[in-house]
Amino acid sequence: MRALLLYLARREGFKDFALKFPVLQRTAWRFVAGETLDDAVRAVKEVNGLKMSGTLDLLGENTLSLEDARNATREIVGILDRIHAEKIACNVSVKLTQLGLALETENCLSNLSAIVRHARDRQNFVRVDMEDSAFTQKTIDIVRQVHREMDNVGAVIQAYLYRSENDVRLLLEDGIRIRLCKGAYLEPPSVAFRKKRDTDANFVRLMKLMLESGLYHAIATHDEAMIDATAEFAASKRILRDGFEFQMLYGVRRDLQQRLARDGYKVRVYIPYGRRWYPYFMRRLAERPANIVFILRNFLRG
Repeated sequence: MRALLLYLARREGFKDFALKFPVLQRTAWRFVAGETLDDAVRAVKEVNGLKMSGTLDLLGENTLSLEDARNATREIVGILDRIHAEKIACNVSVKLTQLGLALETENCLSNLSAIVRHARDRQNFVRVDMEDSAFTQKTIDIVRQVHREMDNVGAVIQAYLYRSENDVRLLLEDGIRIRLCKGAYLEPPSVAFRKKRDTDANFVRLMKLMLESGLYHAIATHDEAMIDATAEFAASKRILRDGFEFQMLYGVRRDLQQRLARDGYKVRVYIPYGRRWYPYFMRRLAERPANIVFILRNFLRG
């Protein structure tokens, strides 16, 4: 089922069929703040009211033209201006294929540099999301290049990839802040762990490397075993609760998000929005089979 959902996530044409079923879009709004920036800002303010920060993601990956990439760049710059004007606790997350990575590397580099430079002028931070393994090396190369000039940019590492320990060590040498997650794309066994226990073991190993570096990193997970392992390791090394942050997805385990915030941990909520919500939504379904049951129940009722 997971493989099927991840396959469908890459098929934008299936979205038109899916939208014939209102229950699917209603379920999507559990994970997506809405289609407009106003929707997203409202979600950030709600999160801020619960003593958590946000990171905004303008949905839309794999742009088809350089003009689309330039438009996405301008829109993300506008998001940074809105964050600054509203004085909300929030940064931005971007995907490099949205900025033209699959089309032209130099153009993508220019677009990301413009965003990071604008964020620096607004005293803000840009997190570069990691996509599927075909883009891992280029993404790391571009982040490192931009970071040499501006340090308000960070990377994402996926624990299910075999290569990730080497990537973490390289990024730490450069002083680059990392978000660690498990990984949500369908990858072949030649590049990624297939078993959860192997991914979990690597996650813990990478988490320890990161936290011991002294940099401010993000641990992105809803897995309570991984959260407990992080909290226990931080305590054992006398790392303060505000010396790193947990990150979680909008609409997922809000109870856990709020409990961690009440316990004194820094929590940041990943808040996606935009008209191109379909691929993101399908990846969330693939991660949580319980959401499929929810859809089927509502479909049968109505």
